[in-house]
Amino acid sequence: MEPLPPRKDGSELEEGLGVQPRRVVDLDMVSNLRRSNSRMGKSQYLYGNCGKQEHLSSWIPENIMKKECVYFVESPKLSDAGKVVCECGYMHKQHLEEATRPQAFQGKEWDPKKHVQEMPTDAFGDIVFTGLGQKTGKYVRLSQDTPSSVIYRLMTQHWGLDVPSLLISVTGGAKDFIMKPRLRSIFRRGLVKVAQTTGAWIITGGSHTGVMKQVGEAVRDFSLSSSYNKGEIVTIGIATWGTVHNRDSLIHPAGSFPAEYMVDEDGQGHLTCLDSNHSHFILVDDGTHGRYGVEIPLRSRLEKFVSEQTKERGGVAIKIPIVCVVLEGGPGTLHTIYNAITHGTPCVIVEGSGRVADVLAQVASLPISEITISLIQQKLSEFFQEMFDTFTERQVVEWTKKIQDIVRKQQLLTIFREGKDGQQDVDVAILQALLKASRSQDHFGHETWDHQLKLAVAWNRVDIARSEIFTDERQWKPSDLHPVMTAALISNKPEFVKLFLENGVLLKEFATWDTLLYLYGNLDPTCLFHSKLQKVLAEEPAPHHMQMHHVAQVLRELLGDFTQPLYCVPRMGDRLRPLLPVPPIKLNVQGASLQSLYKHSSGCDAFTMDPVRDLLIWAIVQNRRELAEIIWAQSQDCITAALACSKILKELSREEQDTDSLEDMLALTAAFENRAVGVFTECYRKDEERAQKLLVRVSEAWGKTTCLQLALEAKDMKFVSHGGVQAFLTRVWWGQLSMDNGLWQVFLCMLVFPLLYTGLISFRERRLRAGRGLARIRTFFSAPVVVFHLNVLSYSAFLCLFAYVLMVDFQPTPSGCERLLYLWLFSLVCEESRQLFYNPDGCGLVKMALRYFSDFWNKLDIGAILLFIVGLVCRLTPTLLYPGRIVLSLDFIMFCLRLMHIFTISKTLGPKIIIVKRMMKDVFFFLFLLAVWVVSFGVAKQAILIHNESRAEWIFRGVIYHSYLTIFGQIPAYIDGVNFSPDQCSPNGTDPYKPKCPESDTRGLEPVFPEWLTVTLLCLYLLFTNILLLNLLIAMFNYTFQQVQEHTDQIWKFQRHGLIEEYHGRPPLPPPLILLSHLHLFIKRVILKRPAGQHQQLKNKLEKNEEAALLSWEAYLKENFLQGQQRQREKQKVQDLGSRVDTMVDLLEMERLKLLGTLEQRLASLEEQVAQTTGALHWIMKTLRDGSLGSEEGIPTLATQKASEGQDPALDSRQKAEDPGDPHHVHARHLLYPNAPVTRFPVPNEKVPWETEFLIYEPLFYSAEWTDKGPADPMGGALEPLSGISFNAMDGPVDRRSFHGAYMVRDGLPLNPMGRTGLRGRGHLCCFGPNHTLQPVVTRWRRNQDGAICRKKVKKMLEVLVVKHALSEHWALPGGSQEPGETLPWTLKQVLGRECWPCFRNLLAQGTEVYKGYVDDPRNTDNAWIETVAISIHFPNQSDVELKRLNCHLHACDPETAIRWQAVDKHVPLHASHKAILQKVAALYGAFY
Repeated sequence: MEPLPPRKDGSELEEGLGVQPRRVVDLDMVSNLRRSNSRMGKSQYLYGNCGKQEHLSSWIPENIMKKECVYFVESPKLSDAGKVVCECGYMHKQHLEEATRPQAFQGKEWDPKKHVQEMPTDAFGDIVFTGLGQKTGKYVRLSQDTPSSVIYRLMTQHWGLDVPSLLISVTGGAKDFIMKPRLRSIFRRGLVKVAQTTGAWIITGGSHTGVMKQVGEAVRDFSLSSSYNKGEIVTIGIATWGTVHNRDSLIHPAGSFPAEYMVDEDGQGHLTCLDSNHSHFILVDDGTHGRYGVEIPLRSRLEKFVSEQTKERGGVAIKIPIVCVVLEGGPGTLHTIYNAITHGTPCVIVEGSGRVADVLAQVASLPISEITISLIQQKLSEFFQEMFDTFTERQVVEWTKKIQDIVRKQQLLTIFREGKDGQQDVDVAILQALLKASRSQDHFGHETWDHQLKLAVAWNRVDIARSEIFTDERQWKPSDLHPVMTAALISNKPEFVKLFLENGVLLKEFATWDTLLYLYGNLDPTCLFHSKLQKVLAEEPAPHHMQMHHVAQVLRELLGDFTQPLYCVPRMGDRLRPLLPVPPIKLNVQGASLQSLYKHSSGCDAFTMDPVRDLLIWAIVQNRRELAEIIWAQSQDCITAALACSKILKELSREEQDTDSLEDMLALTAAFENRAVGVFTECYRKDEERAQKLLVRVSEAWGKTTCLQLALEAKDMKFVSHGGVQAFLTRVWWGQLSMDNGLWQVFLCMLVFPLLYTGLISFRERRLRAGRGLARIRTFFSAPVVVFHLNVLSYSAFLCLFAYVLMVDFQPTPSGCERLLYLWLFSLVCEESRQLFYNPDGCGLVKMALRYFSDFWNKLDIGAILLFIVGLVCRLTPTLLYPGRIVLSLDFIMFCLRLMHIFTISKTLGPKIIIVKRMMKDVFFFLFLLAVWVVSFGVAKQAILIHNESRAEWIFRGVIYHSYLTIFGQIPAYIDGVNFSPDQCSPNGTDPYKPKCPESDTRGLEPVFPEWLTVTLLCLYLLFTNILLLNLLIAMFNYTFQQVQEHTDQIWKFQRHGLIEEYHGRPPLPPPLILLSHLHLFIKRVILKRPAGQHQQLKNKLEKNEEAALLSWEAYLKENFLQGQQRQREKQKVQDLGSRVDTMVDLLEMERLKLLGTLEQRLASLEEQVAQTTGALHWIMKTLRDGSLGSEEGIPTLATQKASEGQDPALDSRQKAEDPGDPHHVHARHLLYPNAPVTRFPVPNEKVPWETEFLIYEPLFYSAEWTDKGPADPMGGALEPLSGISFNAMDGPVDRRSFHGAYMVRDGLPLNPMGRTGLRGRGHLCCFGPNHTLQPVVTRWRRNQDGAICRKKVKKMLEVLVVKHALSEHWALPGGSQEPGETLPWTLKQVLGRECWPCFRNLLAQGTEVYKGYVDDPRNTDNAWIETVAISIHFPNQSDVELKRLNCHLHACDPETAIRWQAVDKHVPLHASHKAILQKVAALYGAFY
């Protein structure tokens, strides 16, 4: 072993010895450590490497210590290198300088309590393993006495670890061992899976050997095969500092960031190297070197401390569970398993890993009576072949006892058998072990099941919940699942939400007002909706708790102003509901709980209008796809809900900055639009008329809007272009006219309306077909198709009149035609004003204006009208007559462009107009590129040719105009000097009608500019503009055309609605006759003040019964749609699976053919070799026979024989026999005596009876001092024969007689009638021999609020009176030992008031004795034991006077003693002996147990 360098010099020693005693961290701080969850843990403390290192460098030395030997005492043993070492294991030079000075402790033996001192640690920080990549871990050297709270704070706050949901303690063989490859693979995969899915910490010994190495390699394989960064597994190695090889590289007083550590297995000797695949190391120091096992006590304390903390994950608060996983192992591993089982920690034993694990796996299924010393001895010889000879008889007995105790706790023991008992994965075995242990624990009420469900939700293992929790054994009430349903929603666990819905949770009962407030109070802080909601709250004049009307405000911004607020603002008299201040969902029995959310008031305001809608919106705004789809499947108004989700997501996507979130939003938008289309398709196939009703039905739940309006606002073109929607729009377009009418018939009736009475036009309604009055004319001219064509004719006439006035009749004084034109335009202005102020949805003026100007054609109309007004003003001004005509001429162009909007109704021209509009955008962006070349060439050309041109108009012509025309082939004549003519230009630029001459000679006859340069520039200019840019524009047009052409039909169908809606609400008369309609409208709205009516065809509010029937029909067809999708997915899976199978079959067939060819060759070769061998044997036999070395008899015949297939002997697969019950006391033989540092002698079952010979039985003698009230026997012992005590008789006031008859007395001490216990003396009991107690069992019937007796599984339920002392963990019956001469037990006196004692004595005298005899108590010894009498006192009537008196005195009992009436159940947390008594009482009254 390489010598370690000296640890400190003299100055450092003085500084170290002068350090103040270590400050113990306040445990109050630890109570809040659970808050370092995944949202704040790392971000709160990892605030930059430099700051973090400085923080650790100051905090760790102040709170964490190491241990140093401060006195050198030479050890008689030498080191591995043959050098003198101290008793601590370190060499002389590895001690502090002060330790070698013979001042203190001289002449004394080395004592670690005195000679080892604590001082600030000098090894902590980051660790990097040399040559093994850049993975960085954390490490710290600390004293073995470091409080667990300090270590936990270091890990969660300073190392940034999330609080675990599970603690996996892996133990087993410390040396390398061999596992089967398949078992090793299954173990590694399962361990990593359970750690990753549950967010567990894996705790091992941290060294690069044995089971620790297996765990490290499992983590390594996961890291190499996974790119999922979030799934980093926390693997904590707790090792002994003094056994770590190369630990000197970790020492740095100020911390190492990082420390480079080298794994050197060849030179480690008896030390061990750290495993490079662990993420964190806790190196436990006791001041010694080379001594293993120092870390075990600290590891046990730390694991216990962590398991007592509360983890809040997914809104569920749970105690962190712990499980022990065992691979291989030796005697130390068995002791670890025994301690774990004793303390209630479940253990998973991996069969096939070797040694201890295999011994336990072999005997775990046997009855206790068959687990004998001889069987264990046989198993040890089988699995411990090398060290079996070292086992002593006592060790074998101890192993037998421990294994019996372990196997007895079947609820805590799980054997993982590869491929057996349906087990396939270790992760399932681990989680099942935890659930099995949780199920076996004693709880009040349904706490067991609730705890299991909390564990499953925290682990996010819905498979475990389905198979282990939601079984026939437990019937869940929907209300019991509401808290975990909330937790599953908040933590985004859709599979659990689906599971809870399948098991009876009704969203209508779940989504109360308070629940919604809680859900919105726990929005994901990273989602966009959260930030928008915070902005709304920030705009409040005074600080407010978030209320649902704030949510409604944000939702209305997303859905649009055409919707009504989904949640109303509370009235002044209403009490605001404060946001619940409870951050986690507590499911504990005590403390704050979300159960209060579901104990709502009876008022109707506790529930919302549509809970499914509310939860769907909550999921959508957070972009949670799976949750949203599950909740949407529960909705009735599903088409409206899907379109509303599409609208919300599209609005959010416009502001989303994160690319990934944006893509997810758009994908979810498309998914919900497809769902709306799918359900509407199902409806339309089933019933066209009802499907069209769904389009215009007013949905109260979604802000009084309609499906069609939502689809249009969300621009869901796929939905609007659906055949059913288009059929509805076509129906609206034709009004009450039959769609079979031809346009020629419509035009003919428009021109000659009396033809309507001839039957030329057919109507849909029967009354119109039969009628002959004005109704036909009114219906015909109010149809949108007729209104549209009348307006087309009117607009065409307007343009003709406008053109006529401009070209023919534009007089200084307006003529009659021009005045008619002005009147016509005024009618158009009135119509635009009507459209501007049309407000069917009750929006404000600003919102109406914004909605009006959002349409391009409205902007064009306003622009044309304003330009006409400008032209009219100029025209009426005599001096501006001609400019007015020019303005009006330009305005005519704008009015003509308005015709394109009219053509959008055409199926032929409409798509082309859309393509033209898209191409205009391409041209707009193309002009930027073209302008660069035009300006650059124009300026360069102008500067080269012309000198000092000062006329702005000619500069513009030369730079822009001529350059632009050059693109189209008009090349300037003088650019190359060939066509230069002085007559065509002005030499000085004085002629306003001629350009300035280019640079020329002094005579002005010949140009002198560089023609080669201008020609070169021209060629380059034409090359880039004519060839490159123009072809680029053509390519852009082609791309736009192809792109739009694919969706042009959808786009046209979508935009068609705008025109139909416009003419559906337009007055029937065309301009200028429309003025009459406007006058009528003005009188009705302004003078008579009649409100505007809704368009019945585009917005229809149904009666409640009709609406309910329609929604039920829609929900039914939605289920058909979802089932069809499911069948399609399954069909696709089958097809994919089939293709894969075909591929595999082809590959196997090819492989088979190859193998067949090879096999045939090998068989041929083998036959040839066999033939040669047969010939050689014949020759040998013949030679031997010819040499007279053998006789003819017995010559073997060489013949072909079939090799018989031998079968392995059948294994003895014994079934686990029904254990009839342990005939011996169990608790009285537990190795650890309660509340005393005493260990019993191990007594296996077969050695319990006194009649059985047990030669090595040498138990300790232990009698504790009696501190309670009353007399007690002397402590006894070898010097005190207790001769004054009379056993098997009344000894004064003490009854030493046993209910089981006379007991034996040996060596002056009585013997336990039930056999050996492993301990002599009286222990904690007061008397040798029997200690008599009285257990009164006070019961009554359990009743509900109505006074009726509760029943469970047909049987009546009892309630029993139980008590609990402040220092006890269990509840108990109110009985116990009695003082001499007293009838009532001392415990019962504490509970009851003194005035109630006589009454209770009478009740005891009248009670029924249910048990009398021995009690299997952990305090029993070989010489002292407890016997009890249990008396049942039952109150059948709730009005019993004695019961009322008893309840009155119970309320006034001792404050340090808790007392309660508890329902009788097998899971009641009582002492085991008391539960047995309680079971007898339940059987006595035929009650449930």
